Amino acid sequence: MVKAMLLEAKEDLTAFADFPARHWKKIQSTNLLERANREIKRRIDFVQVFPKDDALIRLVTAMLFEMHDEWIAFPRRYLPEGSMSEIYRESAAALPNTTNTPVS
Repeated sequence: MVKAMLLEAKEDLTAFADFPARHWKKIQSTNLLERANREIKRRIDFVQVFPKDDALIRLVTAMLFEMHDEWIAFPRRYLPEGSMSEIYRESAAALPNTTNTPVS
């Protein structure tokens, strides 16, 4: 049963291999998720009482938007830009031509 389940999930389990080898360690790491969870916990502990579930959801959503804005504005990249452009170039080449111009 476990073997069948693993065989079904083979594509998902090996998806990291589609990225350059130098990205693998960062892809398998949960550091970003752990950092986000620590920040959520810190802010929840600070507020302590939420009158409704929606208030908690708004707090967490605002925090995630703030983290996203920091990632965009921060000049350092988690994955190198050069190797990311290689990935996008390969995937763009694999996409069909969707423009109205004929392909020669």
